[in-house]
Amino acid sequence: MDTELLYDMSPYARIYKDGRVERLLGTETVPPSLDEKTGVQSKDVAISPDSAVSVRLYIPKAATDSLQKLPVLVYFHGGGFIIESAQSPTYHNYLNALVAEANIIAISVDYRRAPEHPLPAAYDDSWTTLKWVASHSTRNGPEDWLNSHANLKKVFMAGDSAGANIINNMGIRLGEEKLNGIEFRGGIMVHPYFWGDEPLPLETTEPKKRSLIRDLWRAASPTTPGCDDPLMNPATDPRLSSFNVNRVLICVAEKDIFRQRGWYYKEVLSESGWSGVVEVMEAPGEDHIFHLSNPSCDNAAKMMKKLVTFVNEDK
Repeated sequence: MDTELLYDMSPYARIYKDGRVERLLGTETVPPSLDEKTGVQSKDVAISPDSAVSVRLYIPKAATDSLQKLPVLVYFHGGGFIIESAQSPTYHNYLNALVAEANIIAISVDYRRAPEHPLPAAYDDSWTTLKWVASHSTRNGPEDWLNSHANLKKVFMAGDSAGANIINNMGIRLGEEKLNGIEFRGGIMVHPYFWGDEPLPLETTEPKKRSLIRDLWRAASPTTPGCDDPLMNPATDPRLSSFNVNRVLICVAEKDIFRQRGWYYKEVLSESGWSGVVEVMEAPGEDHIFHLSNPSCDNAAKMMKKLVTFVNEDK
């Protein structure tokens, strides 16, 4: 067994030269369930014949006995494309709470992870999921919860960190390839995982921190030209103006290393020729994904309220 390290990305993961991956975080899983605290029911569904992509579906239990059609939220988890999963207790608990608060259906995407499946695998799996959701538009898709209870004229995307990066990619793809029978009403990017070779004003210049992010990105996308890759730095993407979601909420945190990138994304998206509306919500005194690590804090409650309003304000 080769013990030589290719990337030491502690405290997240270590990748060895023989291809082995040691994930140090985000490996815990919980089964789907009926959550007694929130009254939200969940189940896991394989959406492709080879089961490469699966989703965890969430629905308020009360909705299964109702004729009301609920907005749909497609959720992409974070973890640098390398750690975490849709079965993680962190995401499971968060989505139970969000689904209950907002009274929506959520679809948490379990995309394939790098480095075993380097990018664009996560993007391709996410797109496959959006196509699968759209396949229910005539109420005869493969999943009964969506046929019976989903309002596909009100579909939202949300994701944190790498999941927010995925939303950017999906929005651009939606501008290039139309999905019929489904209307995307908004995108929620929480602490988006964007970067660049050169530091932005106020962004950290500390070599160790910058090299960790660079290594994480290279581990996920080994053929990348670097952090100015349009997939990692949307400011370099000539296709950004085709981003086909017309409302975007970006959540940033004051102490997050990616804070400046969230604000910068608002700027470059607004100036790209894109015609939508983008707003930023900043959490003072907080760090990256604070709402997942400390969901009961005041700022997490404010953010939850904002997300609930965002998906319900055009009801």
